[in-house]
Amino acid sequence: MATEILTLDALADRLPRFARLIGLDLGTKTIGVAVSDVERRIASPVETIRREKFTADVQKLTMITKAQEAFALVIGLPLNMDGTEGPRAQATRSFVRNLDAHLKLPVIYWDERLSTAAVTRTLIEQDASRAKRAEVVDRMAAAYILQGALDRLERLARDKRPSSEDERR
Repeated sequence: MATEILTLDALADRLPRFARLIGLDLGTKTIGVAVSDVERRIASPVETIRREKFTADVQKLTMITKAQEAFALVIGLPLNMDGTEGPRAQATRSFVRNLDAHLKLPVIYWDERLSTAAVTRTLIEQDASRAKRAEVVDRMAAAYILQGALDRLERLARDKRPSSEDERR
């Protein structure tokens, strides 16, 4: 069975009331990892995995997803500024295809354009040193990506709730 790639709308229809999501920011040297709370309100940075070989990287991801009892993965898709997919997006999709043999969780791709830049800007505003920024930027970018998906899930849920006018009828 191939890894199930879902839209956020399709995931929303399948989510149990309480379930964690894992956010990933895949880089060439590191993988930033974030996790949501079970009510999917807040994304928190968890760790930065130093990339080694694919199998070692997946073993670390598998340990995290099992420990967190993750329901699905939200993976940042590095699109070009014009919305097209370049080599980095293709590498991300390839990683997910290879992940299938090791980790059976649904995957959502989330547009990650400018996520690292936004996180870096925030860290600079907080006067974080260059060394501190380098240490945390990947996992914070993963949290930024995941938080975007969580916020969208909340809007989807709110849009599906009956309005007070509908309830009066």
